[in-house]
Amino acid sequence: MTEAAGDPPVIELHRAELTLASRAGRVEILKGVDLAVARGQTVGIVGPSGSGKSSLLMLMGGLERATGGRVAALGQDLTRMDEDALARFRRDHMGVVFQSFHLIPTMTALENVATPLELAGHRDAFERAEEELAGVGLGKRIDHYPAQLSGGEQQRVALARAAAPRPQILLADEPTGNLDGATGDAIMELLFGLRDRHGSTLVMVTHAPELAARCDRVIRVADGLIEGESAGADATAPLAPGARAPEVAE
Repeated sequence: MTEAAGDPPVIELHRAELTLASRAGRVEILKGVDLAVARGQTVGIVGPSGSGKSSLLMLMGGLERATGGRVAALGQDLTRMDEDALARFRRDHMGVVFQSFHLIPTMTALENVATPLELAGHRDAFERAEEELAGVGLGKRIDHYPAQLSGGEQQRVALARAAAPRPQILLADEPTGNLDGATGDAIMELLFGLRDRHGSTLVMVTHAPELAARCDRVIRVADGLIEGESAGADATAPLAPGARAPEVAE
């Protein structure tokens, strides 16, 4: 369900800019972006490589700091927070899924999911982590290390880690980009299922047209600006309460 009329946006960018230094001089990555995302929406961000779409997502998560304008999430001005405050805000309110998984290689799947929960002070960290891993079909893989898992299984762990804190905002940067077609389709189903189960607002960067088409809104970025917007197809139906993905065979 999206926000009621008059409710403030969950994510809001006003004339947001990002300029980075390089050997050739300063490079304008984002050039004054205005965007508002309502509670419960799914938003796909598309555009050619180098257009600034991943940088836009990073601004929304406070992983890059805007060099101009304003970025707000859940009513909090991210541009005014220091790095510690941003880290706490992400920990408490956001889940982030990266294309390259970013799992800790010396930790099991269970530990990868539970550790952020422990750091946030959740006493049921391991129980919640096990539940989320079962929810993405890895109930029999909890004691495996990343090197013992396929790319698709590693992305499932990353999804479970992002969803375990039950975040209000879920950000995904090319979540199917490193996966083959069939595995990417399975991750796509899980991503939308997790969104529906936890009621998160979902914003993702993707090159996959079929993934973008399942979003409520599709934002096209080109040359550091929002070039246009269209409506995607209806989002996938929510998982039934307690529904779980199939287990991965041993």
